[in-house]
Amino acid sequence: MRVAVIGGGPGGLYAAALLKRLDPGREVTVWERNGPEETFGFGVVLSDETLGGIEHADPVVYQALQRRFVRWDDIDIVHRGVTHRSGGHGFAAVRRRTLLEILHERCRSLGVRIRFGTEAPHPDELSRTHDLVIAADGVHSTTREAYAQVLRPRITEHRCRYIWLAAELAFDAFRFEIAETEHGVMQLHGYPYSRPSPDHDPSARPSGSQNQCGASTVIVEMREEVWRAAGFDEPEPGESVERCAKIFADALGGRPLHSNKSAWTTFRTVVNDRWSHGNVVLLGDAAHTAHFSIGSGTKLAVEDALALAACLQEQPDVPSALAAYEQERKPVVASTQRAARASLEWFENLGLYLGRPPRQFAFNLLTRSRRVTHGNLRLRDARFTEAVEREFGCPPGTPPMFTPFRLRGLTLRNRVVVSPMDMYSAVDGVPGDFHLVHLGARALGGAGLVMTEMVCVSPEGRITPGCAGLYSGRQAEAWRRITDFVHRQAPGTAIGVQLGHSGRKGSTRLMWEGMDEPLPDGNWPLVAASPLPYKAGSRTPRQLSRAQLTDIREQFTAAACRAARAGFDLLELHCAHGYLLSGFLSPLTNHRTDAYGGSLRKRLRFPLEVFDAVRGVWPQERPMTVRISATDWAEGGTTAEDAVEIARAFAAHGADAIDVSTGQVVAEERPEFGRSYQTPYADRIRHEAGVPVIAVGAISSWDDVNSLVLAGRADLCALARPHLYDPHWTLHAAAEQGYTGPAAVWPAPYRAGSRRPQTGRTDAPKPRLSLGD
Repeated sequence: MRVAVIGGGPGGLYAAALLKRLDPGREVTVWERNGPEETFGFGVVLSDETLGGIEHADPVVYQALQRRFVRWDDIDIVHRGVTHRSGGHGFAAVRRRTLLEILHERCRSLGVRIRFGTEAPHPDELSRTHDLVIAADGVHSTTREAYAQVLRPRITEHRCRYIWLAAELAFDAFRFEIAETEHGVMQLHGYPYSRPSPDHDPSARPSGSQNQCGASTVIVEMREEVWRAAGFDEPEPGESVERCAKIFADALGGRPLHSNKSAWTTFRTVVNDRWSHGNVVLLGDAAHTAHFSIGSGTKLAVEDALALAACLQEQPDVPSALAAYEQERKPVVASTQRAARASLEWFENLGLYLGRPPRQFAFNLLTRSRRVTHGNLRLRDARFTEAVEREFGCPPGTPPMFTPFRLRGLTLRNRVVVSPMDMYSAVDGVPGDFHLVHLGARALGGAGLVMTEMVCVSPEGRITPGCAGLYSGRQAEAWRRITDFVHRQAPGTAIGVQLGHSGRKGSTRLMWEGMDEPLPDGNWPLVAASPLPYKAGSRTPRQLSRAQLTDIREQFTAAACRAARAGFDLLELHCAHGYLLSGFLSPLTNHRTDAYGGSLRKRLRFPLEVFDAVRGVWPQERPMTVRISATDWAEGGTTAEDAVEIARAFAAHGADAIDVSTGQVVAEERPEFGRSYQTPYADRIRHEAGVPVIAVGAISSWDDVNSLVLAGRADLCALARPHLYDPHWTLHAAAEQGYTGPAAVWPAPYRAGSRRPQTGRTDAPKPRLSLGD
């Protein structure tokens, strides 16, 4: 096999070495346009997981790295003159040039040919003359661009400028330092990659030799507008470096910063629909990028090389190997990119968090990617985590999720909400035994607040024939039966009602018979902000007239009056997911030219009129929340900035909290699913609009809830599917954390089951006695 590698960075070199080691008969050539002594950047961070993979695949490389790695466990967060240290994290870094030298030597010893200072031939030519072409040519990959029509790359530039530099000192921790300047917020990311020599005097002046005093990578980052306001867009590179050193002089101990052809740039997230074309395959930054704040660029490239080499060994031919490689690596990379995106956006919006309590700020930073959680930190550094909890107000032994939260006259005993879930099991809008058991079981399960499904305000406002309603006295009486059960049998649990109207998404089949598919017969007329069908094959609604808007507003108020008499503790207005009120808010579904369409202010008019009318009849001591779709996940739709303004508007009219969901507004949406994927929208609304928020969307563990609440990203967390899987999710979360306080009280008949059932022993008895020779 003849293998061509385009690009002599760590990923390309390691792939070349592995392929040659696994089969010495392979002819492997690396093309690197720079010389052997030229490199960009300074230090490289690798995780223990990646090092473990290297150790198993090539012990020679691993041993060489082990001798040169700098290891540390701590992270320092410096904010407003105070340093918060969290330990137990575990990092390893090495000078980038050292890493390349180790890989150069390994390739030479194995017989890999490296052509330094040579541009690689066009990939078309290489693919004709080689059996495999590995394109490891970086974020600006010419190979990727050559096959863009097949690989379909998507490149996103982000809002911060940053520059890679080095300092002549070895930080003793991974350091994040925040500088609040007259121009805006700037941040330093720093980590050591070289320790001082044993005879180095730390009080001596910098020697100019990083070998003597150690060295650290320093990345300075700021928003584009801050970068311009500070004048970094104008000076020569050397002047920029000097100014950065002055801004962070305390962190650097007065030492200078050094450049290595460094330039200010913006981060580019690279995603490719496909990673290979014929016998040409992408690797590392050519295939994908992940923001440096989670330190994954080199790590991902090395892991790509390991996976590609393994797939070539395991599969019968190159096409099968490339398919297996892509199938194996894509989900891993996608997960990392989601975490990196969350981290990147946290730093883009850093200014939102500066006013948070000091330890909460540090905790928020540490958990920004959602990969490090409250539980992780408690294991790594219990002392730090307990200090954050004390500052937050957690009583001793009380996890954050089991602290109370007050909304108007209602105090919820914990932060868990059973999210509204359509059951499609009502008859003529009347909730029956199923609803009693469904909602009653979840109330007994310990959640602070149990929400109904969307309860429709009219027969024409139903989604399906199985939707529940509050447009008749009979329905109100049936709901009263359920609220009475909750209040009597699950004291301390509140029950809320969500009121809504289906709009253009009504008159459809039950979910399990065909979601969003029109009824085959028995349809009712649809109405909406504008006469636009939800999707191809959907029925077209009529645009609502002013008189009809008045009628619908009165339907909402009548339903709210029935909800109050039925004994609900909280009312939520459904303005999300493309239903009627949501349809007014989104520019994709509201094309009106009257006073109810056009600008966001006008699109808000009818939802706010409905809110005001409902608030006017809903008991003053009982809270009202509003569920919104914070983005439509579609071009031209509601943006995150719009969502903040929508939340502000409802809060100004008296909303006690905003329930922040996303999407389901247009059929052509492209949501970015992932763990807690909607939480950043809730976080932003909470900090910019200054209103309590309910986070929802793929929050699946009690660890997630603790993390989101303690970090200040959400006040309440709504969970749906976990409560379908386990009606007693909250009580089980308490048991698993050893919590037995007032925020999670087991019903008297269930107390015998308040501990996890015992299982058979799986551990062998320990020796009773050990004797020496």
